[in-house]
Amino acid sequence: MLGHHYTRTFLETAVASMNAGCNLELSYGMRNNVFMHITQALAMGNITLQMLRDRVRPLFYTRMRLGEFDPPTMNPYSSLDLSVVQSPEHRNLSLEAAIKSFVLLKNVQGTLPLQAQDLPGKRLAVVGPFADNPRVLFGDYAPVPEPRYIFTPRRGLETLPANISFATGCQEPRCQKYSRAEVVAAVGAADIVVVCLGTGIDVETEAKDRRDLSLPGHQLELLQDAVQ
Repeated sequence: MLGHHYTRTFLETAVASMNAGCNLELSYGMRNNVFMHITQALAMGNITLQMLRDRVRPLFYTRMRLGEFDPPTMNPYSSLDLSVVQSPEHRNLSLEAAIKSFVLLKNVQGTLPLQAQDLPGKRLAVVGPFADNPRVLFGDYAPVPEPRYIFTPRRGLETLPANISFATGCQEPRCQKYSRAEVVAAVGAADIVVVCLGTGIDVETEAKDRRDLSLPGHQLELLQDAVQ
């Protein structure tokens, strides 16, 4: 109604939504929500009581399955704490999921994966706004993570037997202020350079679209400086 002008009134929108099978409304910031007009639609005969029951039934069925109406002592999820969530089995499964979700577009001369036995004495540089900033590593609608379980690229690489140098070049993904000297100094004597770039929710998220797919700000310049 407000954005696409498919309907003209809240009542008409409620009826169209119900007829389409919608049973849950997300109307952030609206005081006069669309589904508040369902009772009016029912009274006017625009929808039937059976249709209303059909739409409501799966909502309460789901809530019952989640145990929302049970005492907390009866809900097995209520007893889960961090020790269960972060158990070795779950952490290993998360690691496996992360490894299997990587998309490797190019691997010149078999550079990857880095082998720990080949790294002693090597100089490794990790640079970029995503190199050591936990906040920008999580996507939109991500849960609030426990800080001690967050491994940024820098933190993870520092577990390897290599000499690590580090520079952000720019403090945040928009990369409006860029320090070329900082990056050049970090990569100058490095045998291996890991460049961490991207967008993150600072640049793109729900209702925040981008006009192009280019790297934000000076990130492309940072990449070029890091690999020259």
